[in-house]
Amino acid sequence: MPTKPQTYLETVPNPSQREYEIALEAPEFTCLCPMTGQPDFATIRVTYVPDERIIELKSLKLYLWSYRDVGIFHEAVINKILDDIIAAAAPRRCTVVGDFYVRGGIRTVVTASYDKAREGAAGM
Repeated sequence: MPTKPQTYLETVPNPSQREYEIALEAPEFTCLCPMTGQPDFATIRVTYVPDERIIELKSLKLYLWSYRDVGIFHEAVINKILDDIIAAAAPRRCTVVGDFYVRGGIRTVVTASYDKAREGAAGM
């Protein structure tokens, strides 16, 4: 049975209690421009410090693949990816960067970040 995209992220237990950083790069990300319907290509970089869970890599690949037919602005997709990582893995810190290829003469790089300690303090 062929592999299919999925709209959710799976996680597995973090094998270490030590604080460490995980860096992931997906150079073949594609979504659609919501204005023109044309494909937008990007390299997605995720850097995070896990807490109790880590992102399962095949799940991330299938999750990112699910955007290939979705019309969504660059800023929205990067923030959605960050929100979904936070919901699934609850990392201590996370940054998602979307480095979108030149389109119409403009290259776009969108960065969204999260820090559990800072977010927790802001909510108090």
